[in-house]
Amino acid sequence: MTTLKKILYVEDEPDIQAIAKLALGTIGNFDVVICSSGREAIEIASEVNPDLLLLDVMMPDLDGPETLNKLRQIDSLKETPALFLTANAMTADLERYIEAGAMDVIAKPFDPMTLSEQILKIWSEHDC
Repeated sequence: MTTLKKILYVEDEPDIQAIAKLALGTIGNFDVVICSSGREAIEIASEVNPDLLLLDVMMPDLDGPETLNKLRQIDSLKETPALFLTANAMTADLERYIEAGAMDVIAKPFDPMTLSEQILKIWSEHDC
């Protein structure tokens, strides 16, 4: 099992970015790199070399599943574990997100105090 240290988080909403940075960086003690769009993530992801891809589902231009698909085309990210964050956590949607390549889905709004624990639990359940 790999130690989870660096997270690439793709989120278009500045307020949620700030909360996630606090939740993951300050509380969870992860190295968090935030991108405001799927395109930005695709441009910098190979340089970041994240242990985990954390993607918002609903974003303008490229949504989370499209972004993950494009990130998977980068050799160094083909096997990088991914999670989606979404406010649309209905069963049919969850299945579609898992089929798109995510390990799991975390519902929004998330609890900033437990987000890191939630991610670590999923990480360990999948033997990453």
